[in-house]
Amino acid sequence: MGFVVLIVLFVALIIGPGLWVSAVMKRYHFPKDRYPKTGGQVARELLDGLSLEHVRTETTKTGDHYDPIEKAVRLSPQNFDGRSLTALTIAAHEVGHAIQDADGFKPLRWRTRLVKWVGPVEKVGAGMLMLAPFTVALTRIPMIGLFTLLGGMLTLGTGVVVHALTLPAEFDASFGRALPLVKLRGVLRKEDMPRARRLLMAAALTYVSGALQSLLNIARWWAILRR
Repeated sequence: MGFVVLIVLFVALIIGPGLWVSAVMKRYHFPKDRYPKTGGQVARELLDGLSLEHVRTETTKTGDHYDPIEKAVRLSPQNFDGRSLTALTIAAHEVGHAIQDADGFKPLRWRTRLVKWVGPVEKVGAGMLMLAPFTVALTRIPMIGLFTLLGGMLTLGTGVVVHALTLPAEFDASFGRALPLVKLRGVLRKEDMPRARRLLMAAALTYVSGALQSLLNIARWWAILRR
């Protein structure tokens, strides 16, 4: 019974943050016409007011983010065209990353470098895990399979490390850049500021959720290979 409780707690710890982030984002998407300007318009105005006219604002289907390589604030269609509290707050958060980039904020630079190679490395790790049982069967040398297994686990773990290293950049973008900026420019209504804080926290914790999901993927692989 105690083991079952531990499993439930472990799953809740991993899935809980992601569910909370999703719930907060959805909650403040309504009412959809709370503000006269869209998230895309607010992002553009904030960037221009900071002399960052060279930074583009675009829609994307791959999730809200700032691209430091292409110098672009990219928002999902519902945030780019939306007039909700969520749309404006997330737009401000991504503008916060653009400000970091302009200021040469080191954690953002580290994240940019890491993201370039973490995807391919994780694919190599998944491949190594898939090959581990076949390696043992073909070579009949268990140690080779063990090394392949450990290598796969370690490479999959790079995603967890990258997500963890992005947290300083995320919290700074939310509370060091976006929050002071929306206060200074009067972007949001005064009564919405506490809600905006929750949204900015959710935006920052998106990467915590990502790190925990990476851990869950590793656990899934381990369960599969133990069968």
